Amino acid sequence: MKRYLWERYREAKRSTEELVPSIMSNLLNPDAIFSNNEMSLSDIEIYGFDYDYTLVFYSKHLHTLIFNAARDLLINEHRYPAEIRKYEYDPNFAIRGLHYDVQRAVLMKIDAFHYIQLGTVYRGLSVVPDEEVIEMYEGSHVPLEQMSDFYGKSSHGNTMKQFMDIFSLPEMTLLSCVNEYFLKNNIDYEPVHLYKDVKDSIRDVHIKGIMYRAIEADIEKYICYAEQTRAVLAKLADHGKKMFLITNSPSSFVDKGMSYIVGKDWRDLFDVVIVQAEKPNFFNDKRRPFRKMNEKGVLLWDKIHKLQKGQIYKQGNLYEFLKLTGWRGSRVLYFGDHIYSDLADLTLKHGWRTGAIIPELRSELKIMNTEQYIQTMTWLQTLTGLLEQMQVHRDAESQLVLQEWKKERKEMREMTKSFFNAQFGSLFRTDQNPTYFLRRLSRFADIYMASLSCLLNYDVSHTFYPRRTPLQHELPAWSERPPTFRTPLLQEAQAK
Repeated sequence: MKRYLWERYREAKRSTEELVPSIMSNLLNPDAIFSNNEMSLSDIEIYGFDYDYTLVFYSKHLHTLIFNAARDLLINEHRYPAEIRKYEYDPNFAIRGLHYDVQRAVLMKIDAFHYIQLGTVYRGLSVVPDEEVIEMYEGSHVPLEQMSDFYGKSSHGNTMKQFMDIFSLPEMTLLSCVNEYFLKNNIDYEPVHLYKDVKDSIRDVHIKGIMYRAIEADIEKYICYAEQTRAVLAKLADHGKKMFLITNSPSSFVDKGMSYIVGKDWRDLFDVVIVQAEKPNFFNDKRRPFRKMNEKGVLLWDKIHKLQKGQIYKQGNLYEFLKLTGWRGSRVLYFGDHIYSDLADLTLKHGWRTGAIIPELRSELKIMNTEQYIQTMTWLQTLTGLLEQMQVHRDAESQLVLQEWKKERKEMREMTKSFFNAQFGSLFRTDQNPTYFLRRLSRFADIYMASLSCLLNYDVSHTFYPRRTPLQHELPAWSERPPTFRTPLLQEAQAK
């Protein structure tokens, strides 16, 4: 049996190696638009946009700025030890979509079924051993009542906070650094207070204008100039599409940024511009009326009977917006980067079509197109199938062979995680399941892409068709597949 198993192993290995060149000739397109739900652009008459990380992208310097400013606020206003100033922002530490247990002060990656991916649980800057995680949570499953609320927040008894915003990357890193300092120095502290203080400091970097002033003072350093943003807007305008902007950012900040990336005439492209909207409250709170702002940014007291092109409005609410514009239903497509604050309410309550901007998508697809990733992933899938087939052999000698294969499989899983991020792996997958982030993305976004520039690759009448992904019961078991199909194809291998 031992000889038989290793012969099957070598046969599978050869088949995998022969398959790789054909996979390499059919790579994934990082500039493509991907569809969760069938949608035709010919039905879309009105396009809406968020501002930050949708119309405008920021350089790596911005997260360092946010981290440093919030760290200094912790020291100067919340009286945290000055020694935490030695910690610097590490752009390679965290990924978006992670959960943070506020009570236990641990950061982790959770899959679509609420299971923690072991090996991705961090207390401070150190990984928590699997045995300790299992003891802490009495397994690796997080009960529904402990998970974050609808908007990813820890509230109403929820002990988990999910970080969905790109701006939250410095926050996760700062939390981990301060936790690390307290742990390394054996300082007794209350994790709930630390979480709140870091959250408040990050918030203050925004609401006190620290971030806005820094960007306005050095736009070239912080904003990635992208003439394709103007090209996308111009293309839509040329085809008679109406456009609007709804952002939480302030007027002068948006004006300077848009003037830089689009031109001083940027407002001519938009039918409605709304700033400081306070999403997601904008989509739910019916009580806040719109206020018009004049050219100097002064708020006027006039009652708003119509949203006029060329004007800038502050606050307001979606219900009043719908009443004043009549822009309802599936003829509206809104783009944003925050799956909860930008997209969830629109698709669930108002029937708008939604597009998610996921900047990380481009870099992950480029990794998935590398020969090393394809070789590793194709063999990982083949070895998994081999394990499923051969587990029927229960004798001691066979089980020793299978244990070797399982060890190799575990090592390869760790390797594939490190292709994306050494600590947490891919934004979209755990070892075998979609992440909780991807689950929410699939639910709240009709389409998703790396940037708005991807729209330039498609006609304004293009229809996006989601791929029919086989359900588990629609696939034959490995042992029932014809020999030529037992080595996974590109889509199956790369999907893992």
